[in-house]
Amino acid sequence: MKVGPTNSLTDVGGLRVGNAHDATLQSGTTVVLGDTPFTASVAVMGGAPGTRETDLLAPDKSVVAVDALVLSGGSAFGLDACSGVVDGLRADGRGFRVGAAQIPLVPGAILFDLLNGGAKDWTENPYRALGLKAYRNASEQFEIGSVGAGTGALTAMLKGGLGTASLQLPDGSTVAALVAANPVGAVTTPGDRHFYAAPFEMGGEFGGIGPDPASGLGLSRESRKMNAMSARANTTIAIVATNAVLTKAECHRVATAAHDGIARACVPAHTPNDGDLVFALTTGARPAADVLLTGHAAALCLSRAIARAVYEATPAENDIMPCWRTANASI
Repeated sequence: MKVGPTNSLTDVGGLRVGNAHDATLQSGTTVVLGDTPFTASVAVMGGAPGTRETDLLAPDKSVVAVDALVLSGGSAFGLDACSGVVDGLRADGRGFRVGAAQIPLVPGAILFDLLNGGAKDWTENPYRALGLKAYRNASEQFEIGSVGAGTGALTAMLKGGLGTASLQLPDGSTVAALVAANPVGAVTTPGDRHFYAAPFEMGGEFGGIGPDPASGLGLSRESRKMNAMSARANTTIAIVATNAVLTKAECHRVATAAHDGIARACVPAHTPNDGDLVFALTTGARPAADVLLTGHAAALCLSRAIARAVYEATPAENDIMPCWRTANASI
């Protein structure tokens, strides 16, 4: 396996990613669109998820394909970002046709960033507009770090963010991940320098610092975030994608396997106060692949994407947590 050309979700051809965020709000939204509707499923392993229309992604449900997937900040308010994406799709004539009606199908998931120092005193929910803006911004090129759904994200010790990574498999298919990392757990080992995901890094994509040589890692529960805000202000939400044909049930299996990537990059993971969730989608542009290898690659990509999210985070006014780059300025 090797890294894709751009090391991003859009290495899976036919996908575009759009970001929108508000610096004053310190929050934002990310949307993934396909040139055509795509098969998708979802696996939830956190104890506190926030979702919209994820039931229709179960393998036994009748919906065959969806039009977009949304990741958003804003907790329950952020679910309205899906409505903005629906508005954009409908205006562009996309959606599931039922007689004269055209209904865009847009599942989504949210993370909690309401206590991160941004202004949350709005009178009108801003996330619908952010969702529409993200839809209009969708492109094969997109930024990561403190953007989109990762704008206000925080890990236990450092700012989180939006991250992505990809792999090309020996059979010619591509697997990639996109994540908004806002976990209960730490993404770096004590000292804020080494990433838990370091053993899976490729090409110095998050600093090339290497694994922490210390032993006994994971015993500390130090958390700047928990000291600064509610213990419930969390969640890592992700999308993994491939261009290899998968059934809806196989997408569900890949989403489940990809959760290993969260557990390898965030310590602890899948806690009662996280809403950890992974969507898996396929564009179906290539022949069917080895589902085992696809799931394994998805987990590798997701670990790397989480570390990249933290590595690429940038400081902003009113931050309550440091960035990795600030904490390691001497490196």
